Amino acid sequence: MKKKVVILGGGVAGMSAAHELAERGFDVAVYEYKTIPGGKARSMPVVGTGIDGRQDLPGEHGFRFFPGFYKHLPDTMKRIPFGDNEQGVFDNLVQAPKMGMARFDKPTSVLLLHFPSSLDDVMFMIQSLISANFGLSQEDLEFAAHKMWQVLSSCPERKIEDLTKISWWDFCEADTRSQEFQELFVAVTRTLVAAKAREANAKTIGDVMTQLMLDNITPGVEVDRVLNGPTNEVWIDPWRTYLESLGVDYRLGAEVTAIHCQDGQIVGASIREGEEQYIVQGDYYICALPVEVTAKLMSEEIIEADKTLAGLQELGQSVDWMTGIQFYLRRDVRIAEGHVIYMDSPWALTSICQQQFWHDYDLATFGDGEVRGILSVDVSDWHTPGIVFGKPAMACTKEEIHIEVWEQLKKSINVDGLDLLRDEDVVLSHLDPDIVFVNPHETINVEPLLVNKVGTWELRPNAYTRIPNLFLASDYVRTNTDLATMEGANEAARRAVNAILADCEYEDDLCEIYDMYQPLLLALWRHHDRNRYEKGLPWDGKLFSLA
Repeated sequence: MKKKVVILGGGVAGMSAAHELAERGFDVAVYEYKTIPGGKARSMPVVGTGIDGRQDLPGEHGFRFFPGFYKHLPDTMKRIPFGDNEQGVFDNLVQAPKMGMARFDKPTSVLLLHFPSSLDDVMFMIQSLISANFGLSQEDLEFAAHKMWQVLSSCPERKIEDLTKISWWDFCEADTRSQEFQELFVAVTRTLVAAKAREANAKTIGDVMTQLMLDNITPGVEVDRVLNGPTNEVWIDPWRTYLESLGVDYRLGAEVTAIHCQDGQIVGASIREGEEQYIVQGDYYICALPVEVTAKLMSEEIIEADKTLAGLQELGQSVDWMTGIQFYLRRDVRIAEGHVIYMDSPWALTSICQQQFWHDYDLATFGDGEVRGILSVDVSDWHTPGIVFGKPAMACTKEEIHIEVWEQLKKSINVDGLDLLRDEDVVLSHLDPDIVFVNPHETINVEPLLVNKVGTWELRPNAYTRIPNLFLASDYVRTNTDLATMEGANEAARRAVNAILADCEYEDDLCEIYDMYQPLLLALWRHHDRNRYEKGLPWDGKLFSLA
């Protein structure tokens, strides 16, 4: 008899769990609240924009970013068939070779995002570093190197015990450093993962920043990869099709309203589909919903069966907003061959010009036929007042958000007579519908992003629980990835599936779990630090010492 697994949530975590289970012969059903698959990774049509037989314009929850250090998600993507691609949808990833760093009233600095492979690359790298002029002193550079080395050479146990309990700001001693150091090395965390440096823990931010740095100087590593078309078209929809070919029952518009626990076991989950309400049952249940949603589903009976899950209520408050807005332009504007970070923008903007990577998509066949370029922007700070209306994004109307973002972009890009971003080029803009304008005085985000704040590691559960048939698969679960990303969601799903497989005595067919942020070349330093940690000694960054 096939074991049935009920998966609550059809984002990357839910789809990853379904993928692993279905390939191993389980009976799988997925229940996704939205009418479009993919969760926070999805793209969506801008409904009503396609006229005269054209398709609706493609919109995104936020632009996709697949760093070179991702391991779990690429492995899954290679197993999703796509046309004649040898490696499935993984072959739909293309390298973004450069990154722009834009500042108010200063020319944009464009940096190389891979190890130089030619004389031209070397020359470009030298010229870009000289022209960037970030204002860092020699002392700033040496101190930054010291902090990066501390992260790289610390053992995992010390990171968990010490670095999760201190903010990135305090770890970098930012109060004692220059403003340039604060802006470039510390505050840039806002644009990476919507994390404020004074709140996010040093382990999470330090691991990601050092890994990106190492990838940039490692030959053959593609630091920044993006999809070659709208997310659902080149990834999520083919994924759902593959899952359904394996027998997965993937339900859209299916809201989970309750999880029922009796005598220490999950006995069912209530689902609402339109006007219909019903209870689904299975042998195992995987909750792959966001933390703030999961917390509301933790009943007294569930908490009584596993008291550690009570921490989800507090963890559910550790979220912030990071949401996309697209500007559809009459020209194919290209700011940089990759992502652009807007260093001085109060709303912590990042952007990418999509069309340069969507080679097989003629935008003239979308919308009203006028669009030739898409500038996709993420807004990562919704609390700081803007430069036009003097209000934070969450206090603005949809039109005010459009105006404010566009003006912050122009102030960063149109510098020294450059007239790249023009008002007359904007056909329309599209703000993620997750931003809901309840009334003129209240705006909510129905899909916020988890931020790994100081002291929250202890609140984060494992993928398995003390309830023998309940498992958790979402980006808040304890993982090696340790970041609220698609990679973290995929790893969490693998861990949940492995717990089910172990219960079914499938130990010989477990999902692979990869180590993260542990460069092999520094293994001896980490080993030395582990010896010191076990003796209660502080980090010293050496290969060996007399202590």
